[in-house]
Amino acid sequence: MPVSTPGQRTLVLGGARSGKSAFAEGLVTGGAVRYLATAIPDPADTDFADRIAAHRARRPADWTVIDAADPAAELRLAHPGATLVDDIGTWLTARLDARAGWDAPRGTIGPDTDGLVDAVAGYRGRLVLVTPEVGLGVIPATRSGRVFRDEIGTLNQRLAQICDEAFLVVAGLPLRLK
Repeated sequence: MPVSTPGQRTLVLGGARSGKSAFAEGLVTGGAVRYLATAIPDPADTDFADRIAAHRARRPADWTVIDAADPAAELRLAHPGATLVDDIGTWLTARLDARAGWDAPRGTIGPDTDGLVDAVAGYRGRLVLVTPEVGLGVIPATRSGRVFRDEIGTLNQRLAQICDEAFLVVAGLPLRLK
């Protein structure tokens, strides 16, 4: 397990069910932790609710959990301990929904992604970001799939540039990229 350093920004990438969230949680053990949960639960989607519940059950009870529809705003607030944002992909999906970006020209959510990148760049505490890595397979068959792939790919590249370290998690095994 890597050593956590105050003021260090870490990007944790991985595919669905790769173990990226559990790995990221292990990076912020000890001390005060602020967990920014970006998922917006849909009461009708019991499968997604079960996934959220499993994440909640795994987290220590003393963590401060914030439902963060706008993680950039939360990152502009100081926190004495580590901050974990899980996950950038669910946040991006919500922003695409909010701006009707699925059928709009690429870059429609630029103000949102610019705001997040700026907040991450300016954050001075310990920060861990969890995000899905995309593009390892075939080109998505739907426009929405391609929009998501293009937007998260660009955002991941921008975040990787400003983070101090980055990991790719595959089958629960972290590979240090930076």
